[in-house]
Amino acid sequence: MAAASRREGLSIRDIILVAVLLAAGAVLKLTVGSLLSSMGMKPNFIIAMYCLAIILVRPTVAQSLAIGLLAGLVCQVPMLNATPLLNIPSELLGALACGLLIKVPMRIGGKLDLNPLANTFVSTLVSGGAFAFLSVYINVMSTGGDLMVALAAYVAIVLGTAAFNAALVQVLAMPLKKVLER
Repeated sequence: MAAASRREGLSIRDIILVAVLLAAGAVLKLTVGSLLSSMGMKPNFIIAMYCLAIILVRPTVAQSLAIGLLAGLVCQVPMLNATPLLNIPSELLGALACGLLIKVPMRIGGKLDLNPLANTFVSTLVSGGAFAFLSVYINVMSTGGDLMVALAAYVAIVLGTAAFNAALVQVLAMPLKKVLER
């Protein structure tokens, strides 16, 4: 008897789920994100939604990178992006981190899976950190500004966004896994 065949690509159902979550992230970033912004912090629902998609779909690393590229391209919509093109490498790196971290078991007591929380927190730090570094390098270093001072200003923003995204994805992942039977 032949061994079980290995899944080669994402199913149509997986692709639709990724597309719906990225679209929801864009709409939430445009609407609710503006309402929740304070002290320079604005939740990045696109990062949260691609992390949720990767956690639910469990793609390969290459497929995770493709999801990150799509997320970066969605961020190029003018109303979603203040600095063109920076989201492409930052979302690629965030999705790469997420795609790698889905392999790490993080169950407590056999029931509570903390992978969505920890994975999304780290992935948002990677994405936000890359975006902050590139933004500061382009916008501050090119004008002779102080790199460390500018990066320090981003730390609170990135940490706040990471905490918000992690909590959101942890709350959404559990019921969605049950509904989607994953």
